[in-house]
Amino acid sequence: MLLNWGDNIDTAAYKNGLFSTEEDSSPAPKLNPAFSYRDFTLHSPTMHSKLLNLRIHFLLAIPFLLLHPISAFRSSGGGKLNATGYIRSSCASTLYPEVCYSSLHRYAGAVRSEPDRLARIAISVSLSKARRMAAYVSRLSRQADYYEADTESAAALHDCFSNFGDAVDEIRESLNQMRGLDASSQESFRFQVSNVQTWMSAALTDEETCTDGFEDLPEGPVKSDVSAKATAVKQVTSNALALVNSFVNQAAP
Repeated sequence: MLLNWGDNIDTAAYKNGLFSTEEDSSPAPKLNPAFSYRDFTLHSPTMHSKLLNLRIHFLLAIPFLLLHPISAFRSSGGGKLNATGYIRSSCASTLYPEVCYSSLHRYAGAVRSEPDRLARIAISVSLSKARRMAAYVSRLSRQADYYEADTESAAALHDCFSNFGDAVDEIRESLNQMRGLDASSQESFRFQVSNVQTWMSAALTDEETCTDGFEDLPEGPVKSDVSAKATAVKQVTSNALALVNSFVNQAAP
């Protein structure tokens, strides 16, 4: 099952006491009616000195705030925003950039603007979608056998299921190889990433073969539905392969 990195971050934070969902029930501090801020600042040399220092520091900080208004007030979520932008720019090099971004931007926290992480997560998403497609075609294939559908349609469904079964195996091998990359040896690294590229290319070919099997069949709901779903999976796999290639190019000496 594909893990959605970051899904439970907020929940974990609350469980660990980093945030509180309860309102602060402590009473608000009461001011003494006789207290005078003016009298306090005028007649307390220590406080007067502190306020003077604060004013000086503030005046010195104004040029920096004017030159760097965004960075001065950037929240702790800036890392995720940067990662999201990184995903967007990386997806621009794929054949289906919008599909790429929509399928990967939710994993920005796990990507952390690192090309190997992005490629690995893209492969993982591709594997998840290929698995669902294989299960879907398997169900249709069994139904076709049960209801004795026409021979050509049943054969196309059987072949498509076989194609996606092979694609799932190849994408899984790619993911396992990406998880075990050996960066300490250049020769080993090149061999491993070459395997990833080969398997992802083979998976894409298998997915395309599925849709090819329906081309000569008459139009109908099964053909259109299977073709549409298979095309969506092909686009995700194609993007994953492109991101793997981009990672390899960046990692090359």
